[in-house]
Amino acid sequence: MTKIAFIFPGQGSQKVGMGAELVANNEACKAFYDRADQALNFKLSKYMLEGPQEELTLTYHAQPALLTTGVMIASKLMEAGINPDYTAGHSLGEYGSFVIAESLSFEDAVKIVHKRGLYMNEAVPAGQGAMAAILGMEEEPLKEVCAEITEGGDLVQLANLNCPGQIVISGTKAGVEKASQLAKQRGAKRAISLEVSGPFHCELMKPAALQLEKEIEQLDISEPKIPVISNVHAELLKDAESIKKEMVEQVFSPVQWERDVRKMLELGVTTFIECGPGKVLTGLVRKIDRSAKTYCVYDEATFEEVVKELKG
Repeated sequence: MTKIAFIFPGQGSQKVGMGAELVANNEACKAFYDRADQALNFKLSKYMLEGPQEELTLTYHAQPALLTTGVMIASKLMEAGINPDYTAGHSLGEYGSFVIAESLSFEDAVKIVHKRGLYMNEAVPAGQGAMAAILGMEEEPLKEVCAEITEGGDLVQLANLNCPGQIVISGTKAGVEKASQLAKQRGAKRAISLEVSGPFHCELMKPAALQLEKEIEQLDISEPKIPVISNVHAELLKDAESIKKEMVEQVFSPVQWERDVRKMLELGVTTFIECGPGKVLTGLVRKIDRSAKTYCVYDEATFEEVVKELKG
């Protein structure tokens, strides 16, 4: 029996024109972009559809933009009769899961991720933090590398455990540079600096998490109607309190994406549908398990392909 998971990408997948074709051809799709503009009281949709890319990439624009496109696509799939058995998102993408699972209203989600982006942007002044992807090194030896550099006074930690052989590290600029060099000395194939606006998913983000926690306490959060897999613990989030805790911890904790995917596979998921621009998560799922069926939906053609395949 086919079990389906909807998965939502995180920051970095945004691009000008995201969702444009679906919005142009469907009033229900366009309504999501209009609702996002109204919730935020500014024209987020203009950055999404027209750019410039520099504005769209700003953390506090990229986060609500990706959420809006992901939820719009997932809703269109559900209207077509394709419903997820489970859902998960990568970092910011987790909020798309909360909306689809009816734990959080779309408007509240748009507003809270905009604030999440603002707080993350403010937590570490530009140029002081960094992130890098380390390729070809296992989790434990890389953790040891990070611990050594941190003990020397330059904080660096594991941030995204994406798939076998791909782990992202995050921390101070000096910490990430030193850890990248040491990792290569100890056998890592490559260390690639990432173009990001901050050192996400490490302890430097704790000030952002504390600010966000106050906002989250005001939210109306319900028990999820579709099981959501936690980024932090790779377990099912079953109630409102665990979701609130997840939203706070996730800001400064590593994203356990490989474990998330393995958990869904263990639960019987055979088909993963990435809802949003890009194919990042689809690629990661394939590296974790080549037998899994993967689709990414970002325009009319990819939407129709999934409907044809899964609905016949």
